[in-house]
Amino acid sequence: MDTSIIDKLKEIVDTNLISFHMPGHKLGKVYDKLGYSDILKNIYKMDTTEIDGTDNLHSPDGIIKKSQERASKVFKSKHTYYLVNGSTCGIQGAIMASCLPKDKIIVNRDCHQSVINSCILGDIEPVYIRPKINIQTNIIEGIERQDVIDTIDNNLDAKAILVTYPTYYGKTYDLKKICDYAHEKNMVVIVDEAHGSHLGLSDKLPKTALEQGADIVIQSTHKTLPSFTQSSMIHIQGNRVDIDKIGQILRIIESSSPSYVLMSSLDLAVDIYESKGELLMNELLLNIDIFTNDMKDNEFIDVFNEDDKTKIFISTKKMGITGYELEKILRQKYNVQVELANYYGVLLICTIGNEIEDFNIIKKALNDISKNFHSEKTIETIQYPMSIPLKVLSPREAFYKPKKRVKIYESIGKICGEYVIPYPPGISLLSPGEIITKEIIDYILLCNEKGMNVSGIKDSSLQFIEIVVD
Repeated sequence: MDTSIIDKLKEIVDTNLISFHMPGHKLGKVYDKLGYSDILKNIYKMDTTEIDGTDNLHSPDGIIKKSQERASKVFKSKHTYYLVNGSTCGIQGAIMASCLPKDKIIVNRDCHQSVINSCILGDIEPVYIRPKINIQTNIIEGIERQDVIDTIDNNLDAKAILVTYPTYYGKTYDLKKICDYAHEKNMVVIVDEAHGSHLGLSDKLPKTALEQGADIVIQSTHKTLPSFTQSSMIHIQGNRVDIDKIGQILRIIESSSPSYVLMSSLDLAVDIYESKGELLMNELLLNIDIFTNDMKDNEFIDVFNEDDKTKIFISTKKMGITGYELEKILRQKYNVQVELANYYGVLLICTIGNEIEDFNIIKKALNDISKNFHSEKTIETIQYPMSIPLKVLSPREAFYKPKKRVKIYESIGKICGEYVIPYPPGISLLSPGEIITKEIIDYILLCNEKGMNVSGIKDSSLQFIEIVVD
């Protein structure tokens, strides 16, 4: 039997990989722990379609409607939709329901690529807010409230504002004051809370976007709660949003054959969240506290986990190795997989699916690595590009313009015809319609040489890039 995908996935399961990456169920460990194994062992038999009794996601009046209403109650929204095309379709639905073609939307520059894609689909004009970057770690730390206020004041004709909260790395900011100010200017507030579906489980975590006044919140339930990859939710509250219009757009952009396996996993995640979530989160936060306190004894490792404490960034600078090197060592020698690596360290995503043994294993691994792989070499400083490129065409205009491929350094000063996206986390450094700068080209080539992956660009070797033919 030639089943290369299945064979590799089975190998990962059989090796009992230690997961500090998404999805949040951590290779199903949380289901085993809570006694859901008997239900899930027959999950393949639940793969069905719209037949008598199964309801219809796009016009629910039965079991799906009941489950969504429970989710709405649990997450404290006015209305909740289940999503089977990931948070991407939720972001698309939120933006296109809030803005008409040619409208403006204010977004944080470090938004997910799906935001720019939504602007292409809806013919909407993005206006960017500059993000904060930690120059010691290259961690994106969110946005400054005053930068948001200034951007709103300079674009009072914008119909909506979309911000990412928390960031991929767990950083937060004063979202409530941003929501209040945007509402004063009659703007809808959309929050990409893809990495924050768990925040409501403890008052030791930052407040949720809904609690702080957001009108539309999109959550990747699969990232930090125990549902299957690609299953997400969109929550709506207040009277600024046309709920029916969001539903209409979701019917256009989402699969007409929604997966009942994915919807079942959302149903299960809601049940776990409501019945056992707080207890499991308290256990997780205790385990994280023990881990971070113990790591203070290691002089070669710095641990960052401010704000959302379930996101832990391990800095490798004092060890004299890059984050890319640490990621490889952890996987190959200790069977531990992190969420991502950058030049300065690695990110751990911890969820209620993680157990104390996971932390014991990675703690031992990090202590061993700091002794056996410690180097005297200095990790050079790589400056993250701080300037937002000049936008001369809207994303939609650039998308449909003719393009040609040129050598990458010959593209400087030209209009970019494709995305340049370090991945993960999927944040665009260059988007279609923006002027290509030497700063960005130098950065991606250097980081790619050190181990960073770059997506969006067709030539994965980074020798060529597409530019708009003017």
